[in-house]
Amino acid sequence: MDIRVGHGFDVHAFAPGDAVILCGVSIPFEKRLKGHSDADVGMHALTDAIYGALAEGDIGQHFPPSDPQWKGAASDVFLRHAVGRVAARGFEISNVDCTLICEFPKIGPHADSMRTVLSGIIGLGPDRISVKATTSEKLGFTGRGEGIAALATATLVKP
Repeated sequence: MDIRVGHGFDVHAFAPGDAVILCGVSIPFEKRLKGHSDADVGMHALTDAIYGALAEGDIGQHFPPSDPQWKGAASDVFLRHAVGRVAARGFEISNVDCTLICEFPKIGPHADSMRTVLSGIIGLGPDRISVKATTSEKLGFTGRGEGIAALATATLVKP
């Protein structure tokens, strides 16, 4: 069996707004995340984790931020592409794990909704999708409330 593991990382700064989109879920908040697309750090990190496991680069190589067609794009487009590459290469996704790093908004009340959204995109049961959060103990840019970071891991198998 061929087993591959990939890691992804993403970060976006806050900007004035009224909601953040995290793992496909819009969370009412006094700010939004700034980015070329919808700035969903969770989906971006997961997308990069999948591309990494396939050794196919990163999200920026597949969807360059210099290309205006991706301005404001919903991040599920990127994640769906990565999932399609998994199937095209004869792999299956075994599980994914995403950690959101922020002081706010609180992630816990939305984690199950995020897992459900990701389940529909990735085609895995929610029992194979982890979404969790941690703070940075008020240290660094996330601790100062300047933005949100995400780490993700994806495990792929080729039976």
